[in-house]
Amino acid sequence: MKSCKGTQTSTVIRLPLKLLRVLTVIPCISTLCYYLATAQPQRSTAMIHILFALILSEMALIVIFVFKTPLRKLVIMGLDRVKRGQAPIVVKAVGSTIFVVMMTSVYSVMQIHNRRNGDADGEGGGELTPTDQILAAKYLLEASLMGFSLFLALMIDRLHHYIRELRIRRKNMDAIKKQSRITENGNNGNQDEVKALEGELTTLKDKIEHLKSKLDEKTKEASDAEANATALKKQSEDFLLEYDRLLEDNQNLRAQLQSSDRSSKGI
Repeated sequence: MKSCKGTQTSTVIRLPLKLLRVLTVIPCISTLCYYLATAQPQRSTAMIHILFALILSEMALIVIFVFKTPLRKLVIMGLDRVKRGQAPIVVKAVGSTIFVVMMTSVYSVMQIHNRRNGDADGEGGGELTPTDQILAAKYLLEASLMGFSLFLALMIDRLHHYIRELRIRRKNMDAIKKQSRITENGNNGNQDEVKALEGELTTLKDKIEHLKSKLDEKTKEASDAEANATALKKQSEDFLLEYDRLLEDNQNLRAQLQSSDRSSKGI
């Protein structure tokens, strides 16, 4: 709740400040419009000189923007500072004032030509007086100079914006390149580790194959030994059977000998 109240009070405070800025700019615009509208010939020539100087300075700024020189950095820094604070409001106010004055000059030229058309319908024959011709040329020159100056100002604003965006993009690209290099170095290190692990894996596979061959040999030897043992066991069983038969035969012979001895003694 306190934060909401704080934001509401800050917005309430900012609105009067903006209104005060606008109200301070409006009298300047009105005085400039009145000054230019009620301009005497000497003032108009001075304004034309000022417009020529403004156009030349704007063209010089555009040339500085086009070529990469140390002056371009200074101009960009200066425009960055100018675009902060109340300067954009003042620039917009001056630009709108110049646009209004340009439209008044165009309207004056149209009025002079309409006056000529009105005189053509009447008795004047439709020809402009030398004074009207001079005034039309003066107003047309002022309007063209003002329009060209506004166009160059717009070009300067857009060039400054795009150059700043380009610098930001280049910084981002440099950061991305650095990150990609770091990741590539990490991947190279990982590849070395993978190669080492693959080498260890191949050695372990070779060891496993060697142990398998030894195991096969040992199993073969064990099977041979088991076959020999079974053969010996069979031979021993045969020997036992033969021994039992011989023993039985021996006993029978002894019994026969004893019986024969007894029979001989009885006789």
